[in-house]
Amino acid sequence: MELTVLGSGSAMPVPDRAQAGYLLDDGDRSLLVDCGSGVLQRLAGTDTGYEGVSTVLLTHHHLDHVAALLPLLKARWLAGEEHLEVVGPAGTKSLVDGLLDVHDYLDGRIDLAVREVSASRPFAAGGFDVAARETRHSMDGFAYRFSPPSSDAEAAAGPLVLSGDTEAFAGMARFADGADLLVHDCSFPDDVDVSNHPTPTSLGESLAGAEVGTLLLSHLYPHTGGREREMEQQVAAAGFDGEVRVATDGLRVSL
Repeated sequence: MELTVLGSGSAMPVPDRAQAGYLLDDGDRSLLVDCGSGVLQRLAGTDTGYEGVSTVLLTHHHLDHVAALLPLLKARWLAGEEHLEVVGPAGTKSLVDGLLDVHDYLDGRIDLAVREVSASRPFAAGGFDVAARETRHSMDGFAYRFSPPSSDAEAAAGPLVLSGDTEAFAGMARFADGADLLVHDCSFPDDVDVSNHPTPTSLGESLAGAEVGTLLLSHLYPHTGGREREMEQQVAAAGFDGEVRVATDGLRVSL
């Protein structure tokens, strides 16, 4: 399984970071997680392309995670693709219906399926096995843990965790324990007073003792520019003993 960071940015755009979006690919199947502004252009630059993504999994419904959802639908329609499935937490159907009410000429152009999931049981999305965990954010949402189709591991023990937008807390550390890669929201440096998102020290403290191979800091606001190395060091100093890296658009990680 390979993870490609399509968008490592936030609701405040910067030139080198699109909004939230991640592509999972195992060679046969592809899954797009979140679809913020700029993600469609990033996706078009991959071998998979928007033609190869028929399932989108949403962590939550904030605009910087869903802004390119209808542009993806339209691009697939114009490219001759016939299907798109949108999977996400409660309210996903209302979100999609509302978007189509505004852009009603897109309604019925392709076979569109919408599925709402919960954290009570694992599920499949785009062929990947997925477990969900509620996050702590200003909007209800999920973090997800993934196991590729070729693996015998259950989703809850899969190698990849994407946090979505969330504060750092012990429950997230337990959810990610044993993962090879945890992509976690780390939106601001330590000297920014913020809620609903972690800073490096709060994230490192929450993950102290967790067995995670690599921590990838993502969902980065402009405030983090030029301070990436400092943030990596602060996470480690607070107690996380795995590898720490800052996400960049286009980064690929094999799992």
